Amino acid sequence: MTVENVFVIAFYMAAVVICISCLLFTYVQQRTDKLQNKVYIVIVGTVALNALTLIVSEFAEPLKNTSAFCRLLMQTMVFLYFILHAALCPMFFMYVSIVCGSSILKRKILNLYAFPFILCELIFVLNPFLHWAYYFDDNYNFTRSWGEASIYITGLLYLVLALAMLMYSWKALTQKRKIALLYFFCVVMIGVAIQLFFINIKCELFAEALALFGVMLSIESEDELIDAETGLYNRKALQNDINTYIINKRQLYIIGIRITNADIVRKAAGSENTDVISVLVSDYLKTILPRYYLYKANSGAFMLALTDCDLDRAEKTAEKMKARFEQPWIYGGGEVLLNAIFLVAEVPERITSAADALYMIDSPLPSNNDKKILVGSDLDYLLRREAVENAVTRGLKNGLFEVYYQPTYHRIGQKLHGAEALVRLHDKVIGNVYPDEFIPIAEQMGMIDRIDDFVLHEVCAFLKSGIPQKHGMDCINVNLSVIQCMRPGFVSHINTIAEQYEIDKNLINFEITESVAASDYQLLSNVVTALKEDGFRFSMDDYGTGYSNMEAIFSLDFDVVKIDKSILWSAEDTELGRIILENSIRMIRQMKREILVEGVETEKQIQLLDDLSVDYLQGYFFSKPIPKAEFIQLLEHIDKEDS
Repeated sequence: MTVENVFVIAFYMAAVVICISCLLFTYVQQRTDKLQNKVYIVIVGTVALNALTLIVSEFAEPLKNTSAFCRLLMQTMVFLYFILHAALCPMFFMYVSIVCGSSILKRKILNLYAFPFILCELIFVLNPFLHWAYYFDDNYNFTRSWGEASIYITGLLYLVLALAMLMYSWKALTQKRKIALLYFFCVVMIGVAIQLFFINIKCELFAEALALFGVMLSIESEDELIDAETGLYNRKALQNDINTYIINKRQLYIIGIRITNADIVRKAAGSENTDVISVLVSDYLKTILPRYYLYKANSGAFMLALTDCDLDRAEKTAEKMKARFEQPWIYGGGEVLLNAIFLVAEVPERITSAADALYMIDSPLPSNNDKKILVGSDLDYLLRREAVENAVTRGLKNGLFEVYYQPTYHRIGQKLHGAEALVRLHDKVIGNVYPDEFIPIAEQMGMIDRIDDFVLHEVCAFLKSGIPQKHGMDCINVNLSVIQCMRPGFVSHINTIAEQYEIDKNLINFEITESVAASDYQLLSNVVTALKEDGFRFSMDDYGTGYSNMEAIFSLDFDVVKIDKSILWSAEDTELGRIILENSIRMIRQMKREILVEGVETEKQIQLLDDLSVDYLQGYFFSKPIPKAEFIQLLEHIDKEDS
């Protein structure tokens, strides 16, 4: 055996070793169930077999003139090499198409793409009889014929098609997949070019094996896309796959599963079993669909992708899962009940982007929902929520928020006391949006601090003008988001704004809702204490709507407690409601807090509150929330009446 033979065999052996490494890694990682995985394994196996045929051929070639068996062996290996090698580029094209999410596997389309490959294979299959591709001369030397070019022509055709598919789906691919596929193209083309121009350097198969190794590391290795605890795909994988489906115009339905009692189940299971829901649900979902169509979107939320599916099948799948969730789940020797809501949506009709899919699985469910399966018009609330999100973004960008003021009055003499600052959103697309709708959404969007800052700046500017003080207002109430006040540096931030306008801080009364105050009263107590030391006042808003610990609430140093309108209205209608109102007022008095009652709308209510000796009144009886200009007019009108 010559040095040249050894040099060539070394390249082929390196290709075999790399391919075996790829196969071992793929099987160890258990990434063999997806069609993409299967095609990759076949490609790697084909390259390895190609290299083995050439290794055997290289060993047989020096003995061809003395051994009939070696001649037959060499001819057989060359025949197998061409048969296998002609399949590599078509298979790689198929692999790229699957990775890009194309639907070429449909029978008619697949037949069309397979036609050049079939013709090429026929040339080599018939070659022993027709010698169109190659033949061995009288000295058993390999000699090319015109048909050998077919393997290069069809190979180039499929590589061009694969590159076109890659470019078409470019936006749907992650950065890693883009780099991996481009790496494959470049390495393979370099290997082919070297072997083409330097015939003795047989590096084409080595280059292909090396390129496949890169693909394995970047595409076939999916550790970052797999939820380690369940084996399902994670949120990032869901985002990638939905984008791919949409860009390639694949029709499918997605089913979102929302476990509404997830927190309760985790607490019941104990802190060491925080993943009980994932364990129970993921095992069941794997009986519904293959693993690669299942996603764990977040804690207590899952997504299923039903490809090439119609609405009837999607609804039947949801009904099947609903029936299962109505039964108890066995865990740790006991039974667990999971309350689940199923959201069924079509891609790309309703879900037009990955953001829409994540939005569907993340958005709070409608408070008035009584259905277990939401489909079609049931999901319209998502459109409204998205519209409000867009309105909030536009409002902050284009200055569409406005501060309204609702006056508060002393009970005795019904003299002006102050006002509450209330923010409104005037959107040009969906019209006026009220705080009870956009505030929770702004909190979830992470924009509530910008809205709160806007309101505080507006109030400070109003106080800076001196108009409120001129008309005898004691303070302006500003609602405080607990999300904002729990951020580091909040106290300093508030002081900076107030000092920027050089106003008396005692004129600002921050309001915190009862339910919010209970969520982390120790932290809030520190914030309230610090800001009160700087001169600000504080009120508890919406007293009577939460279920918080009374001792915790009143440990906060509030100046005023605002009783929610629902308690006042109930006291007017029922004896029980009156008892609750009277006892609430008595308890607050004992805590030495001042009392403001919201929702005052009638003379009868004023008389009731007068009998109970509250301090302040607020409601439509006096004025609804109005813009600043109208509020100033109201102040001037009050002054004229008093004079």
